[in-house]
Amino acid sequence: MTSKGSCGVKMPEIKFTKLFINGSFVDSVSGKTFETRDPRTGEVIAVVAEGDKQDIDLAVKAAREAFDHGKWPRKPGFERGRIMMKFADLIDQHGEELAILESLDSGKLLHLNKALDIPAAANSLRYYAGAADKIRGETLKCSGEYQAHTLKEPIGVVGQIIPWNFPSIMFFTKAAPALAAGCTMIVKPAEQTPLTALYYANLAKEAGIPDGVLNVVTGYGPTAGAALCSHMDIDTISFTGSTEVGRQVMEAAARSNLKSVSLELGGKSPLIIFNDADVNMAVDLAKNAIFFNKGEICVAGSRVFVQEEIYDEFIKKISESLKTWVVGDPFNPNVNQGPQIDKKQFEKVLRYIEYGKRDGATLLTGGKPCGEKGYFIEPTIFTDVKEDMLIAQDEIFGPVMCLMKFKTIEEAIEKANNTIYGLAAGIVTKDLNTANRVSRSVRAGMIWINCYNAFDQGCPYGGYKMSGFGRDLGMHALEKYLQVKTVITPIYGSPWL
Repeated sequence: MTSKGSCGVKMPEIKFTKLFINGSFVDSVSGKTFETRDPRTGEVIAVVAEGDKQDIDLAVKAAREAFDHGKWPRKPGFERGRIMMKFADLIDQHGEELAILESLDSGKLLHLNKALDIPAAANSLRYYAGAADKIRGETLKCSGEYQAHTLKEPIGVVGQIIPWNFPSIMFFTKAAPALAAGCTMIVKPAEQTPLTALYYANLAKEAGIPDGVLNVVTGYGPTAGAALCSHMDIDTISFTGSTEVGRQVMEAAARSNLKSVSLELGGKSPLIIFNDADVNMAVDLAKNAIFFNKGEICVAGSRVFVQEEIYDEFIKKISESLKTWVVGDPFNPNVNQGPQIDKKQFEKVLRYIEYGKRDGATLLTGGKPCGEKGYFIEPTIFTDVKEDMLIAQDEIFGPVMCLMKFKTIEEAIEKANNTIYGLAAGIVTKDLNTANRVSRSVRAGMIWINCYNAFDQGCPYGGYKMSGFGRDLGMHALEKYLQVKTVITPIYGSPWL
């Protein structure tokens, strides 16, 4: 069925709700299903097949057959690239419907899905399609009478677990380089946002990706996700999610077949604003850093450090700027912030707001739910935050900013690094020396200077410390899906032999 959505947006028919295994949509072996809900209202959007260990076994079997005996790993790279380009074109053709599905399932702003998320998904395929025929080894100089070269080969069957905050972008952040490398895969989307992943599975089939190469199993982490991580026939796992679950993924991989793991985990990223900064620009960057995507982003600039000379001015201006900030229906183009993903996350964010009040931080703005239904929360700013408070240490994953002041560059660096995480950081200054010194001193995988949330397909992305290891995006991401093999042969006729 289709219906009129809010703001006159026509809701698409939910076409794909079954597991996608070996090129076909199928029911789960158990027959179980689960509900995916609209975060604007809490109402059910669709009932989706619930995969578990039995379904993972079937998907892995299909992927293993496709890798060991199928055409995909054996195709010339340019042929894989050609199919990936067609896949990207199909995403463009269905972009409107995909953007609406993404907003319906996740609460993300529709106009940003149209402008950013869905095009980024297609362009990720195009980027790695161009790399597919450029994967190569090297010749080696041996010390004895031998010659050697390396081969870069696809690692095999890949398990990929994606989060709910950027369902489309993360699907192809993982699937696109694996496809280019010649791997086969099982993708487990978050149970909160399964709809676009299943749609992409159908487009993959239409594009000509062979059966068994890309499988999508929807379900829950403790069942389907755990079965994927512990499966003896999976060669590597790529996971994006919380640090807590990342630890479980790594443990399961170690207990099974010692499969390799790449983890992109939590963050508590600092945004450091120096007293020479343009305060108006700094305010805009700080809002974007934490309130973009309702704070549901791993790199969220949730700890904002402002040098003491401009601290009071910054507080006044950011408080004033939020008076025009609109929280509401993500289908409304005038809205700045949609709902949190689900009731559990909604309640978690509100709980941390209460922790902030309890621990003595000053609530500057927000702090309350919005509306009578759905999972909307006001953009929230705390001042007088101490570094040991829970709101300053824990990843909240919601629209909660912790404001703190500092005196010197040394203090800023120390405070920025006072976290178990190391995913990203931002620096706002007009002084190149300050920017260089701080960017080299902060232990994080991505540093933004006078910008924030600026991503590019060619720039590697990943964390230090408990934010994980391994890199997504850029050519670095291909390495996760490749093995290096060294081949050595003697030089016949040598006097040494």
